[in-house]
Amino acid sequence: MNPIDPITLEVITEGLISVVREMRATVFRTARSVAIYEARDFSCGLFDAKGQVVAQSEDIGSHVVPLPWSVEASLAICGDDLAPGDVIVMNDPYLGGTHLNDVTLIYPVFHEGELVFFPAVREHWADVGGSVPGSMSGSANEIYQEGIRIPPVKLVERGVVNKAAMEILLSNMRVREEREGDFNSGLAACRTAERRIRELIQRYGVEALMSGIEGNLTRSEARMRAKISELPDGEFWHEDYLETFGPAPDHRLEPLLLPLRLNIRGDELEADFTGAAEQAPAPVNSTLAVTAASVFIVLKSVLDPAQALNHGSFRPVRVVAPEGTIVNVKHPAPAGSHGEIRKRVIATMLGALAQACPELSSADIHRTSFHNLIGGIDSATGKEFVHYEWASGGNGGFLEADGPSSMAAIDWGDLSTVQPTEVLEARFPLHIEWTKQAMDSGGAGRRRGGLGTRRALRLTRGRAAYSLLADGAMVPPFGILGGESGAPVGSYRRIDGRDEPFPTPGKVGGHAMHAGDVVVLQSAGGGGYGDPLERPCADVLTDIVEGYVSPGEAAAIYGVVLDGEAVDAAASEARRAELRAARLWLQPVDGSGAAYEAIGGGKKRIARLHPDDAARMGIGEDDMIELLRATGAPLRAWARLDPTLSPGTLPLDDLGRRILGATDDSPLWVRPVHFAALV
Repeated sequence: MNPIDPITLEVITEGLISVVREMRATVFRTARSVAIYEARDFSCGLFDAKGQVVAQSEDIGSHVVPLPWSVEASLAICGDDLAPGDVIVMNDPYLGGTHLNDVTLIYPVFHEGELVFFPAVREHWADVGGSVPGSMSGSANEIYQEGIRIPPVKLVERGVVNKAAMEILLSNMRVREEREGDFNSGLAACRTAERRIRELIQRYGVEALMSGIEGNLTRSEARMRAKISELPDGEFWHEDYLETFGPAPDHRLEPLLLPLRLNIRGDELEADFTGAAEQAPAPVNSTLAVTAASVFIVLKSVLDPAQALNHGSFRPVRVVAPEGTIVNVKHPAPAGSHGEIRKRVIATMLGALAQACPELSSADIHRTSFHNLIGGIDSATGKEFVHYEWASGGNGGFLEADGPSSMAAIDWGDLSTVQPTEVLEARFPLHIEWTKQAMDSGGAGRRRGGLGTRRALRLTRGRAAYSLLADGAMVPPFGILGGESGAPVGSYRRIDGRDEPFPTPGKVGGHAMHAGDVVVLQSAGGGGYGDPLERPCADVLTDIVEGYVSPGEAAAIYGVVLDGEAVDAAASEARRAELRAARLWLQPVDGSGAAYEAIGGGKKRIARLHPDDAARMGIGEDDMIELLRATGAPLRAWARLDPTLSPGTLPLDDLGRRILGATDDSPLWVRPVHFAALV
């Protein structure tokens, strides 16, 4: 292909992006599901014949970035038998999908008999069958309980819908008229894209168009390589956990370990998840496509946020995710928690980058996509309904500012953060009692984490089932550079005026609801950035006035004391000095023994403390604690009280030292994981 001039390159690039924008407008104006036309849980993309992303717009990164795996799988199965007018439909996570609810339409476009483009639409269908309304169950233990699995199939062949195949799909999904309407909206978007692509070919010629695409991919690759080369060479580590629970009656937490080794060499980067927990018969697994996409999303957001995303940005990056683990799931384990794996991969990336480039990284975001589902049969109409709710949480604080509150995270594009009360009450037998930001939910720091959202929904008539698939209910979002944790996810039943948590926090499958029942949803806050005692007192006062931080938290964590409605400067200075002096600093010593403890199907890092040291901070046996240095992210562990240790010491293994960047024996700050009790 011949190179083209810079102006034509830019015009072609923007022309392709405009094709995707028109696809989005088509879906937005024609879809039937509230989750699509109101909350925008869908994405569009344009791919070349090799399956490379060549254009996207304000789409959801967690949809678009994994799509090349879907296109690749579809080509492997259907590629030798494609013709104009064909439409491939798929949702199979094991073949490059995300989770079963994300149904993808892939539409081949030909020019003079040659395959040139694939417009694609990925829509979250509110229900695809399975054991509970909405399909995502916190109690699923195999993929069959999560809905109907669709491998890449030609649902439309040469422009004709395969009615038998369509009937099989719709007969296995709830609210079939919505599902059919959503399919037609995606099909209309793809046909719109085909028309616009033909106009571009007619205007520029196919050779110039392909040259423009390759030129754009090449410059995106060069930009990403340049950004990576500005980072320090080396290995940077982090580890995090996903949450599973043991059997009744105690439902003990059985955390699943997710480690990351981030290897930076010159202008290339490798994210290695070797050592991740084996896949589990619980909704805590996802696919290689989701894992790799999450790595790319972080790097694009942190290093090169200003330019449009395309496949060139991925070329300098390699992702290692061993098969059969929670980050590269195989049949038949459930894969519905792609939002949870995605957020956790993002967290490990942010934790590692907090060592490599803390000035560019943020604290942890709100841990989960927080899938809440209420569905049943509306007693007033006799028709099925499914409501899919996600209350967006807080994002992490960063160098320049506090984290945004109740805001979509970096993997969500322009997804609506709070669905409108008027639409929900008109479409479903639900009443939204209130929606508010949760005071004290943002992690304390020099830059405060964003606040989570708290919302109460009441079933107004009939019966329904409530399900929740989430994570981060027990292990909250972390701060960096000394910042505190954000509040965890919560979900509650209103019983006699009290909010009672479910026995397996973050995981609910088909809880029965009757008219008048209320569920309260609490999304997580973002982690704090920097030492809370370094936050200007004036900023803390503003937080109190605005209702973001309570006076009690201001005094206990930020060390800010009020005198009436003003800051008492002298008392605050004394309080901050007192809080600094009370911090526990321990000397790391050789910890070459076992650093992890198996529990059920999971394992967790343990930290041995002398009982006297633990008592200073109110740390009890098996409490979650953090080990910190002045830079980077904390190392989370569970406390074990060991009177055989010398007071003032902390055994620490080599990996723990690498995670903390502890290259010397300087003391480590040890503290309990703190987050405010929310009401």
